[in-house]
Amino acid sequence: MLQRLRLIAAATALAVLVPGQAASAAERSDAAGGWRAAWTAAPHHPFPGFGPPNWSVDGFTGQSVRQVVRVGTGGATARIRLSNRFGDGPLRVTGATVGQSAGGPAVRPGSLRPVSFGRSVSVTVPAGGELVSDPAPLRTRALDTVVVTLYFAGATGPATGHENAVATSYRTAGDRRFDPEGRAFTETSRSWYFLTGVETADRPGPDPGVVVAFGDSITDGYGTTVDADNRYPDELAERLAAGRRPVSVVNAGISGNKLLADSTCFGAAGVSRFTRDALDQPGVRTVIVLIGINDIGGGGFPDFGCGASPVVTAAQVIEGHRRLIHAAHARGVRVVGATMLPIKGAYGYDTAANEAVRDEVNAWLRHSRAYDAVADLDRALADPAERNALRPAYDSGDHLHPNDAGAAVIARVVAPLVGGPHR
Repeated sequence: MLQRLRLIAAATALAVLVPGQAASAAERSDAAGGWRAAWTAAPHHPFPGFGPPNWSVDGFTGQSVRQVVRVGTGGATARIRLSNRFGDGPLRVTGATVGQSAGGPAVRPGSLRPVSFGRSVSVTVPAGGELVSDPAPLRTRALDTVVVTLYFAGATGPATGHENAVATSYRTAGDRRFDPEGRAFTETSRSWYFLTGVETADRPGPDPGVVVAFGDSITDGYGTTVDADNRYPDELAERLAAGRRPVSVVNAGISGNKLLADSTCFGAAGVSRFTRDALDQPGVRTVIVLIGINDIGGGGFPDFGCGASPVVTAAQVIEGHRRLIHAAHARGVRVVGATMLPIKGAYGYDTAANEAVRDEVNAWLRHSRAYDAVADLDRALADPAERNALRPAYDSGDHLHPNDAGAAVIARVVAPLVGGPHR
Protein backbone atom coordinates (compact mmCIF):
# COMPACT_ATOMS: atom_id res chain seq x y z
CA MET A 1 0.00 0.00 0.00
CA LEU A 2 2.83 2.43 0.85
CA GLN A 3 4.47 1.80 -2.52
CA ARG A 4 1.14 2.41 -4.28
CA LEU A 5 0.72 5.73 -2.46
CA ARG A 6 4.23 6.76 -3.50
CA LEU A 7 3.42 6.00 -7.13
CA ILE A 8 0.22 8.07 -6.92
CA ALA A 9 2.10 10.96 -5.34
CA ALA A 10 4.75 10.89 -8.05
CA ALA A 11 2.13 10.83 -10.80
CA THR A 12 0.37 13.79 -9.22
CA ALA A 13 3.57 15.82 -8.83
CA LEU A 14 4.60 15.46 -12.46
CA ALA A 15 1.72 15.98 -14.87
CA VAL A 16 2.59 15.70 -18.56
CA LEU A 17 -0.16 16.30 -21.13
CA VAL A 18 0.30 15.03 -24.69
CA PRO A 19 -1.70 15.74 -27.87
CA GLY A 20 -5.26 14.46 -27.68
CA GLN A 21 -5.17 14.04 -23.88
CA ALA A 22 -8.00 15.89 -22.13
CA ALA A 23 -6.76 18.49 -19.66
CA SER A 24 -10.05 19.47 -18.06
CA ALA A 25 -10.10 16.77 -15.35
CA ALA A 26 -6.52 17.57 -14.37
CA GLU A 27 -7.27 21.29 -14.29
CA ARG A 28 -10.35 20.82 -12.12
CA SER A 29 -8.23 18.75 -9.74
CA ASP A 30 -5.67 21.57 -9.62
CA ALA A 31 -8.38 24.08 -8.77
CA ALA A 32 -9.73 21.84 -6.03
CA GLY A 33 -6.21 21.65 -4.60
CA GLY A 34 -5.96 25.42 -4.34
CA TRP A 35 -3.91 26.06 -7.50
CA ARG A 36 -4.73 29.21 -9.42
CA ALA A 37 -3.33 30.60 -12.65
CA ALA A 38 -1.17 33.59 -11.72
CA TRP A 39 0.45 34.30 -15.10
CA THR A 40 0.06 32.83 -18.57
CA ALA A 41 1.40 33.14 -22.09
CA ALA A 42 -0.56 31.49 -24.91
CA PRO A 43 1.88 29.34 -26.96
CA HIS A 44 2.23 29.23 -30.72
CA HIS A 45 4.58 27.94 -33.43
CA PRO A 46 8.22 29.04 -33.52
CA PHE A 47 8.81 31.76 -36.13
CA PRO A 48 11.39 34.53 -36.62
CA GLY A 49 9.14 37.37 -35.49
CA PHE A 50 8.91 40.89 -36.83
CA GLY A 51 11.02 43.01 -34.50
CA PRO A 52 13.72 42.42 -31.88
CA PRO A 53 15.74 39.17 -31.82
CA ASN A 54 13.57 36.07 -31.59
CA TRP A 55 15.32 32.84 -30.57
CA SER A 56 12.46 30.42 -31.15
CA VAL A 57 13.51 28.99 -34.52
CA ASP A 58 17.04 27.99 -33.47
CA GLY A 59 16.21 27.23 -29.86
CA PHE A 60 18.94 26.88 -27.22
CA THR A 61 22.08 24.81 -26.63
CA GLY A 62 24.22 25.05 -23.48
CA GLN A 63 22.38 28.20 -22.45
CA SER A 64 20.31 29.62 -19.60
CA VAL A 65 17.15 31.59 -20.38
CA ARG A 66 15.81 33.99 -17.75
CA GLN A 67 12.22 35.26 -18.04
CA VAL A 68 10.55 37.90 -15.88
CA VAL A 69 6.77 37.82 -15.32
CA ARG A 70 4.27 39.48 -13.00
CA VAL A 71 1.83 37.26 -11.11
CA GLY A 72 -1.81 38.16 -10.66
CA THR A 73 -2.27 36.30 -7.38
CA GLY A 74 0.06 35.25 -4.58
CA GLY A 75 0.53 32.26 -2.33
CA ALA A 76 2.97 30.29 -0.24
CA THR A 77 4.05 28.04 -3.11
CA ALA A 78 4.50 28.37 -6.85
CA ARG A 79 4.94 26.04 -9.79
CA ILE A 80 5.70 26.58 -13.46
CA ARG A 81 4.13 25.23 -16.62
CA LEU A 82 6.30 24.42 -19.64
CA SER A 83 5.17 23.63 -23.19
CA ASN A 84 6.78 21.71 -26.04
CA ARG A 85 3.51 21.74 -27.97
CA PHE A 86 5.15 22.86 -31.22
CA GLY A 87 8.54 21.18 -30.76
CA ASP A 88 9.92 18.78 -33.36
CA GLY A 89 11.33 16.37 -30.78
CA PRO A 90 11.64 15.73 -27.02
CA LEU A 91 12.66 18.76 -24.95
CA ARG A 92 15.27 18.11 -22.26
CA VAL A 93 15.15 20.67 -19.45
CA THR A 94 18.37 20.26 -17.48
CA GLY A 95 17.18 22.38 -14.58
CA ALA A 96 15.16 25.40 -13.48
CA THR A 97 14.88 27.95 -10.70
CA VAL A 98 12.33 30.52 -9.60
CA GLY A 99 12.77 33.63 -7.46
CA GLN A 100 11.66 37.17 -6.72
CA SER A 101 12.75 39.84 -9.21
CA ALA A 102 15.24 42.52 -8.23
CA GLY A 103 14.87 44.34 -11.55
CA GLY A 104 16.04 43.30 -15.02
CA PRO A 105 17.67 39.85 -14.90
CA ALA A 106 18.60 40.20 -11.22
CA VAL A 107 16.99 38.08 -8.50
CA ARG A 108 16.32 39.21 -4.95
CA PRO A 109 19.01 37.75 -2.65
CA GLY A 110 17.85 34.69 -0.76
CA SER A 111 14.73 34.15 -2.88
CA LEU A 112 16.10 31.71 -5.49
CA ARG A 113 14.46 28.28 -5.29
CA PRO A 114 15.24 25.16 -7.33
CA VAL A 115 12.32 23.79 -9.32
CA SER A 116 11.88 20.02 -9.52
CA PHE A 117 9.83 17.78 -11.78
CA GLY A 118 8.57 14.62 -10.14
CA ARG A 119 11.31 15.19 -7.53
CA SER A 120 13.96 15.23 -10.27
CA VAL A 121 16.11 18.22 -11.21
CA SER A 122 15.83 17.46 -14.93
CA VAL A 123 12.92 16.40 -17.07
CA THR A 124 12.06 15.57 -20.68
CA VAL A 125 8.87 16.97 -22.23
CA PRO A 126 7.70 14.94 -25.25
CA ALA A 127 7.07 16.65 -28.57
CA GLY A 128 3.57 18.10 -28.43
CA GLY A 129 3.46 17.82 -24.64
CA GLU A 130 3.16 20.16 -21.68
CA LEU A 131 4.43 19.81 -18.15
CA VAL A 132 3.66 21.16 -14.69
CA SER A 133 6.49 21.28 -12.14
CA ASP A 134 6.42 20.30 -8.50
CA PRO A 135 5.53 23.09 -6.04
CA ALA A 136 8.40 25.36 -4.97
CA PRO A 137 8.30 27.17 -1.60
CA LEU A 138 8.20 30.73 -2.94
CA ARG A 139 5.93 33.18 -1.14
CA THR A 140 4.35 35.78 -3.42
CA ARG A 141 1.72 38.49 -3.32
CA ALA A 142 -0.54 39.75 -6.09
CA LEU A 143 1.41 41.89 -8.60
CA ASP A 144 4.81 40.56 -7.48
CA THR A 145 7.37 40.03 -10.23
CA VAL A 146 8.86 36.55 -10.51
CA VAL A 147 11.97 35.36 -12.34
CA VAL A 148 12.08 31.90 -13.96
CA THR A 149 15.41 30.57 -15.24
CA LEU A 150 15.64 27.50 -17.47
CA TYR A 151 18.93 25.76 -18.32
CA PHE A 152 19.36 23.59 -21.41
CA ALA A 153 22.61 21.64 -21.55
CA GLY A 154 21.75 20.06 -24.91
CA ALA A 155 20.00 21.32 -28.02
CA THR A 156 16.31 22.08 -27.55
CA GLY A 157 15.28 22.33 -31.17
CA PRO A 158 12.72 24.98 -32.16
CA ALA A 159 11.13 26.58 -29.11
CA THR A 160 7.42 26.76 -28.47
CA GLY A 161 6.89 30.28 -27.22
CA HIS A 162 5.12 33.61 -27.42
CA GLU A 163 6.51 36.19 -29.81
CA ASN A 164 5.06 39.47 -28.52
CA ALA A 165 5.93 39.46 -24.82
CA VAL A 166 6.10 43.26 -24.47
CA ALA A 167 8.75 42.33 -21.90
CA THR A 168 12.46 41.57 -21.93
CA SER A 169 13.80 38.03 -21.67
CA TYR A 170 17.48 37.24 -21.16
CA ARG A 171 19.96 34.51 -22.03
CA THR A 172 23.60 33.60 -21.51
CA ALA A 173 25.96 30.68 -22.02
CA GLY A 174 26.29 28.00 -19.37
CA ASP A 175 24.31 27.10 -16.27
CA ARG A 176 23.32 30.36 -14.56
CA ARG A 177 20.19 29.15 -12.78
CA PHE A 178 21.51 30.21 -9.37
CA ASP A 179 23.13 33.49 -10.44
CA PRO A 180 21.30 36.22 -8.47
CA GLU A 181 23.08 39.23 -9.98
CA GLY A 182 22.22 38.42 -13.58
CA ARG A 183 25.11 40.39 -15.07
CA ALA A 184 26.00 37.50 -17.35
CA PHE A 185 22.59 37.71 -19.05
CA THR A 186 23.64 40.19 -21.72
CA GLU A 187 21.56 38.91 -24.65
CA THR A 188 17.95 40.07 -24.77
CA SER A 189 14.74 39.30 -26.60
CA ARG A 190 11.13 40.41 -26.33
CA SER A 191 9.59 36.96 -26.52
CA TRP A 192 8.88 34.14 -24.08
CA TYR A 193 10.18 30.59 -24.57
CA PHE A 194 8.72 27.29 -23.31
CA LEU A 195 7.30 29.02 -20.21
CA THR A 196 3.49 29.22 -20.51
CA GLY A 197 2.32 29.50 -16.93
CA VAL A 198 3.07 30.32 -13.31
CA GLU A 199 0.57 29.04 -10.75
CA THR A 200 0.29 29.71 -7.03
CA ALA A 201 -1.43 28.02 -4.09
CA ASP A 202 -2.04 28.33 -0.36
CA ARG A 203 -3.19 31.93 -0.55
CA PRO A 204 -5.04 32.77 2.71
CA GLY A 205 -8.60 34.04 2.66
CA PRO A 206 -11.54 33.44 0.29
CA ASP A 207 -10.78 32.47 -3.29
CA PRO A 208 -11.98 35.10 -5.79
CA GLY A 209 -11.11 32.97 -8.81
CA VAL A 210 -9.27 33.81 -12.03
CA VAL A 211 -10.18 36.13 -14.92
CA VAL A 212 -8.74 35.19 -18.32
CA ALA A 213 -8.36 37.92 -20.96
CA PHE A 214 -8.63 36.19 -24.34
CA GLY A 215 -7.95 37.80 -27.69
CA ASP A 216 -5.44 39.19 -30.16
CA SER A 217 -2.73 41.87 -30.11
CA ILE A 218 -4.88 44.39 -28.22
CA THR A 219 -5.13 41.92 -25.34
CA ASP A 220 -1.49 40.87 -25.84
CA GLY A 221 -0.43 44.47 -25.26
CA TYR A 222 1.03 45.46 -28.62
CA GLY A 223 1.45 49.23 -28.63
CA THR A 224 1.99 49.55 -24.87
CA THR A 225 5.32 50.29 -23.21
CA VAL A 226 7.79 47.40 -22.99
CA ASP A 227 8.54 46.18 -19.44
CA ALA A 228 5.93 48.52 -17.93
CA ASP A 229 3.10 45.98 -17.41
CA ASN A 230 0.64 48.37 -19.03
CA ARG A 231 -1.24 45.84 -21.14
CA TYR A 232 -4.96 46.12 -20.46
CA PRO A 233 -5.09 42.84 -18.45
CA ASP A 234 -2.28 44.21 -16.25
CA GLU A 235 -4.16 47.47 -15.77
CA LEU A 236 -7.28 45.46 -14.94
CA ALA A 237 -5.40 43.43 -12.33
CA GLU A 238 -4.17 46.65 -10.71
CA ARG A 239 -7.67 48.10 -10.63
CA LEU A 240 -9.12 44.99 -9.02
CA ALA A 241 -6.29 44.82 -6.48
CA ALA A 242 -6.72 48.50 -5.58
CA GLY A 243 -10.42 47.88 -5.06
CA ARG A 244 -9.71 45.12 -2.52
CA ARG A 245 -10.70 42.45 -5.03
CA PRO A 246 -7.49 40.41 -5.42
CA VAL A 247 -8.68 38.62 -8.55
CA SER A 248 -5.95 37.03 -10.63
CA VAL A 249 -6.08 38.34 -14.20
CA VAL A 250 -4.10 36.34 -16.76
CA ASN A 251 -3.42 37.14 -20.41
CA ALA A 252 -4.29 34.66 -23.18
CA GLY A 253 -3.86 37.09 -26.06
CA ILE A 254 -1.77 36.36 -29.16
CA SER A 255 -0.77 39.15 -31.52
CA GLY A 256 -2.25 38.67 -34.98
CA ASN A 257 -4.61 35.98 -33.74
CA LYS A 258 -7.84 35.35 -35.64
CA LEU A 259 -11.12 33.98 -34.35
CA LEU A 260 -11.67 31.63 -37.30
CA ALA A 261 -8.35 30.93 -39.06
CA ASP A 262 -5.17 29.16 -37.93
CA SER A 263 -1.75 30.70 -38.49
CA THR A 264 1.77 29.35 -38.13
CA CYS A 265 2.83 32.79 -36.89
CA PHE A 266 -0.18 34.02 -34.95
CA GLY A 267 -1.47 30.89 -33.27
CA ALA A 268 -4.38 28.53 -33.67
CA ALA A 269 -7.78 30.03 -34.41
CA GLY A 270 -9.56 31.41 -31.36
CA VAL A 271 -12.32 28.84 -31.72
CA SER A 272 -9.67 26.08 -31.60
CA ARG A 273 -7.50 27.32 -28.73
CA PHE A 274 -10.21 28.75 -26.46
CA THR A 275 -10.59 25.66 -24.31
CA ARG A 276 -6.87 25.09 -23.86
CA ASP A 277 -5.75 28.69 -23.37
CA ALA A 278 -8.75 30.05 -21.44
CA LEU A 279 -11.11 27.44 -20.00
CA ASP A 280 -8.39 25.04 -18.83
CA GLN A 281 -6.69 27.67 -16.67
CA PRO A 282 -6.80 26.55 -13.01
CA GLY A 283 -9.40 28.53 -11.09
CA VAL A 284 -10.99 30.30 -14.09
CA ARG A 285 -14.37 31.87 -13.36
CA THR A 286 -14.64 34.59 -16.01
CA VAL A 287 -13.27 35.02 -19.54
CA ILE A 288 -13.15 38.35 -21.40
CA VAL A 289 -13.31 37.93 -25.19
CA LEU A 290 -11.95 40.62 -27.52
CA ILE A 291 -11.27 39.08 -30.94
CA GLY A 292 -12.31 39.19 -34.59
CA ILE A 293 -10.74 42.35 -35.99
CA ASN A 294 -7.92 40.42 -37.68
CA ASP A 295 -10.42 38.14 -39.42
CA ILE A 296 -12.17 41.22 -40.75
CA GLY A 297 -9.23 43.56 -41.42
CA GLY A 298 -6.88 40.87 -42.71
CA GLY A 299 -9.45 39.15 -44.90
CA GLY A 300 -8.07 38.76 -48.41
CA PHE A 301 -4.45 39.55 -47.49
CA PRO A 302 -1.93 37.43 -49.43
CA ASP A 303 -0.21 34.60 -47.59
CA PHE A 304 3.20 36.01 -46.63
CA GLY A 305 4.27 32.81 -44.89
CA CYS A 306 1.92 32.82 -41.92
CA GLY A 307 -1.17 31.22 -43.43
CA ALA A 308 -4.15 32.23 -45.50
CA SER A 309 -6.44 35.15 -44.58
CA PRO A 310 -9.89 34.33 -45.98
CA VAL A 311 -12.50 37.04 -46.36
CA VAL A 312 -15.18 36.66 -43.67
CA THR A 313 -18.77 37.74 -43.26
CA ALA A 314 -20.36 39.18 -40.15
CA ALA A 315 -22.42 36.00 -39.81
CA GLN A 316 -19.26 33.87 -39.72
CA VAL A 317 -17.64 36.03 -37.05
CA ILE A 318 -20.83 35.99 -34.97
CA GLU A 319 -21.01 32.21 -35.23
CA GLY A 320 -17.41 32.02 -33.99
CA HIS A 321 -18.38 34.10 -30.96
CA ARG A 322 -21.36 31.84 -30.30
CA ARG A 323 -19.01 28.84 -30.25
CA LEU A 324 -16.86 30.50 -27.56
CA ILE A 325 -19.92 31.40 -25.49
CA HIS A 326 -21.29 27.85 -25.70
CA ALA A 327 -17.92 26.37 -24.66
CA ALA A 328 -17.65 28.72 -21.66
CA HIS A 329 -21.20 28.11 -20.46
CA ALA A 330 -20.74 24.35 -20.81
CA ARG A 331 -17.98 24.69 -18.20
CA GLY A 332 -20.02 27.02 -15.98
CA VAL A 333 -17.67 29.92 -16.78
CA ARG A 334 -18.96 33.47 -17.07
CA VAL A 335 -18.00 35.10 -20.37
CA VAL A 336 -17.81 38.83 -21.12
CA GLY A 337 -17.74 40.04 -24.73
CA ALA A 338 -16.11 43.23 -25.96
CA THR A 339 -16.87 45.28 -29.05
CA MET A 340 -14.09 45.72 -31.59
CA LEU A 341 -12.20 49.01 -31.56
CA PRO A 342 -12.32 51.63 -34.35
CA ILE A 343 -10.09 51.01 -37.39
CA LYS A 344 -10.25 54.22 -39.45
CA GLY A 345 -6.78 55.02 -40.75
CA ALA A 346 -5.38 51.57 -39.96
CA TYR A 347 -3.31 50.39 -42.92
CA GLY A 348 -5.08 47.63 -44.87
CA TYR A 349 -7.92 47.40 -42.36
CA ASP A 350 -9.70 50.65 -43.13
CA THR A 351 -12.10 49.85 -45.97
CA ALA A 352 -15.81 50.47 -46.34
CA ALA A 353 -16.48 46.72 -46.57
CA ASN A 354 -14.49 45.97 -43.40
CA GLU A 355 -16.18 48.80 -41.53
CA ALA A 356 -19.60 47.42 -42.47
CA VAL A 357 -18.70 43.98 -41.10
CA ARG A 358 -17.22 45.46 -37.92
CA ASP A 359 -20.35 47.56 -37.35
CA GLU A 360 -22.64 44.56 -37.85
CA VAL A 361 -20.70 42.35 -35.44
CA ASN A 362 -20.48 45.13 -32.86
CA ALA A 363 -24.23 45.71 -33.08
CA TRP A 364 -24.79 42.00 -32.43
CA LEU A 365 -22.42 42.09 -29.47
CA ARG A 366 -24.29 45.04 -27.97
CA HIS A 367 -27.85 43.82 -28.46
CA SER A 368 -27.95 40.02 -28.73
CA ARG A 369 -27.53 39.34 -25.00
CA ALA A 370 -25.56 36.24 -25.97
CA TYR A 371 -22.67 37.21 -23.69
CA ASP A 372 -23.20 37.49 -19.94
CA ALA A 373 -22.05 41.11 -20.19
CA VAL A 374 -20.58 43.35 -22.87
CA ALA A 375 -17.81 45.94 -22.62
CA ASP A 376 -18.42 48.54 -25.31
CA LEU A 377 -14.80 49.39 -26.05
CA ASP A 378 -15.68 50.76 -29.50
CA ARG A 379 -17.58 53.66 -27.97
CA ALA A 380 -15.21 54.11 -25.03
CA LEU A 381 -12.11 54.58 -27.19
CA ALA A 382 -13.61 56.29 -30.25
CA ASP A 383 -12.71 59.83 -31.24
CA PRO A 384 -15.78 62.04 -30.53
CA ALA A 385 -15.04 63.91 -33.75
CA GLU A 386 -14.80 60.72 -35.84
CA ARG A 387 -16.57 57.72 -34.31
CA ASN A 388 -14.85 55.22 -36.62
CA ALA A 389 -11.37 56.29 -35.45
CA LEU A 390 -9.47 55.83 -32.19
CA ARG A 391 -9.29 58.94 -30.03
CA PRO A 392 -5.78 60.36 -30.68
CA ALA A 393 -4.94 60.30 -26.96
CA TYR A 394 -5.48 56.53 -26.97
CA ASP A 395 -3.76 55.72 -30.30
CA SER A 396 -0.34 54.02 -30.25
CA GLY A 397 0.29 55.52 -33.69
CA ASP A 398 -1.00 52.87 -36.10
CA HIS A 399 -4.70 53.77 -35.63
CA LEU A 400 -5.40 50.17 -34.59
CA HIS A 401 -3.68 49.45 -31.26
CA PRO A 402 -4.27 51.42 -28.06
CA ASN A 403 -1.34 52.95 -26.20
CA ASP A 404 -0.89 52.86 -22.42
CA ALA A 405 -3.70 55.38 -21.90
CA GLY A 406 -6.02 53.40 -24.14
CA ALA A 407 -5.22 50.16 -22.33
CA ALA A 408 -6.09 51.87 -19.04
CA VAL A 409 -9.48 52.89 -20.46
CA ILE A 410 -10.19 49.30 -21.52
CA ALA A 411 -9.43 48.14 -17.98
CA ARG A 412 -11.72 50.81 -16.54
CA VAL A 413 -14.62 49.73 -18.77
CA VAL A 414 -14.11 46.02 -18.16
CA ALA A 415 -13.53 46.12 -14.39
CA PRO A 416 -17.18 46.43 -13.27
CA LEU A 417 -18.17 43.49 -15.52
CA VAL A 418 -15.87 40.72 -14.34
CA GLY A 419 -17.60 39.97 -11.05
CA GLY A 420 -20.95 38.43 -10.29
CA PRO A 421 -22.39 34.94 -10.77
CA HIS A 422 -22.74 33.11 -14.05
CA ARG A 423 -26.34 33.52 -15.16
